[in-house]
Amino acid sequence: MTSTFKPLHDRVLVRRVEQESKTSGGIIIPDSAKEKPIEGHVVAVGSGARDEAGKLIALDVKAGDTIIFGKWSGTEIKIDSEDLLIMKESDIFGIKA
Repeated sequence: MTSTFKPLHDRVLVRRVEQESKTSGGIIIPDSAKEKPIEGHVVAVGSGARDEAGKLIALDVKAGDTIIFGKWSGTEIKIDSEDLLIMKESDIFGIKA
């Protein structure tokens, strides 16, 4: 799967969580009307950023976390025919409990 890819520094590899294509009332939402999901699962993380003194600052997120991020955050990439996002940790709003 994505075991051959490791993000660098403070970057995070994310798999979007797909939205339901049907509302609770049973109305089917066409793909053209769907918004991009702002929730995803962390697949892999980099080693962390460095401060001005060169000290490594570890990331707060880890592989397996479910996160919330900005609608237009990250860059879409394709790894092993799977669509993923790569973004900086600063683009992540929080970890879903």
